[in-house]
Amino acid sequence: MAGRRQRKRLWVFAAAFLLSTLLQSAAGSANDRIVADERSGLAISGYDPVAYFTDKTPVMGVPLLESSYDGVVWRFRNPGNRAAFAADPTVYMPRYGGYDPVAMARGTSVPGHPLIWLVQDQHLYLFYDAAARDAFMRDPSRFVAGADQQWPGVRHQLAR
Repeated sequence: MAGRRQRKRLWVFAAAFLLSTLLQSAAGSANDRIVADERSGLAISGYDPVAYFTDKTPVMGVPLLESSYDGVVWRFRNPGNRAAFAADPTVYMPRYGGYDPVAMARGTSVPGHPLIWLVQDQHLYLFYDAAARDAFMRDPSRFVAGADQQWPGVRHQLAR
């Protein structure tokens, strides 16, 4: 009987170790096509992507309200925002994975900053700096067209 309990404990330990290892490796291999912190795996520095639309301002998400999507971890400020994101993540995710659309239009991948942002035509855009956001605001359709054209090639390079 004692041997059976010991084997069961060993199996439980082994399963827990395996699960822990898998979770750590998943968190460490964040999707390069989405701007995320290398150490934490957090998308957009832990800001709630839904809040840009609902609150019209960046709001930090809460560690207890996390969700994993497309290889990165997203945080939310309330359960409703997490549910909205889960229902249709592509509505709330920053375009071009959070890379600056002005740089993207030029064929380069420069991570956008979550505090330098704009919601334009129902899409969230993050910018490297205020100058890039100002340039985008002067002619958004030109930059979106250029970024749309460049994104597939740049995205392919990032996925390596």
